[in-house]
Amino acid sequence: MNRRLFYWFVFLLPTLLLSGLSEGKEAVKLLAVSIEDEALPKGWKPLTFKKVKRHTTYRTIEKEGRIIILAESDRSASGLIRPLDLDPKTYQTISWCWKIDQIISKGDVRKKEGDDYAARIYVTFKYDPEKAGFFEKTTFGTYKLLYGEYPPKAALNYVWANQLEKGRDAPNAYTDRAHMIAVESGSENTGKWLCEERNLYEDYQQYFGGEPPRISGIAVMTDTDNTGETAKAAYADLILK
Repeated sequence: MNRRLFYWFVFLLPTLLLSGLSEGKEAVKLLAVSIEDEALPKGWKPLTFKKVKRHTTYRTIEKEGRIIILAESDRSASGLIRPLDLDPKTYQTISWCWKIDQIISKGDVRKKEGDDYAARIYVTFKYDPEKAGFFEKTTFGTYKLLYGEYPPKAALNYVWANQLEKGRDAPNAYTDRAHMIAVESGSENTGKWLCEERNLYEDYQQYFGGEPPRISGIAVMTDTDNTGETAKAAYADLILK
């Protein structure tokens, strides 16, 4: 799998699938109690890649008014994405709950061959050509010519890591437009529901610098294609506020 191409497709899809939400002061529940015909939460889309033949399996269940996404990966890679168009000054905080059955033993955020995660949440930010420099305009302009849309400017990846300790972070092994943050790590809490919260506004400023552009999408992904391992995860209560 060409991971550099993979990350560019991840960045591109939110704009291609855009179905924006109206902004306000209320929290945005990204896993609303509404499952569509394809058994996906309302507004979510599959995220697959032509060169990846094995896809992670996602099932969505509704239990006591709560939507839970169940992911199962067997040497596979794919995700689910929720296109957005929101102001990070209004929606600064993201919270979610997740659970994994086992860690990926060969997973290592800092290596290309270890770029697999039992669970991850990532947030993409919109590219603004009016605020870009010459080189960035050239690079993003090329992708617009190829795909008809600009890819997002950057992505924050909140991962359940293995080698990288909880609370640590690292640049993505394939692109400087993505940054990896180990919100959880190791096997101590496998099999348990854990709930997390991060300030997107502050994280963007810390890892990319400057004012964050608009939020263009949020995705969940469990993948094991690089390491050839298996993983199971569950995601719930994904909220922007």
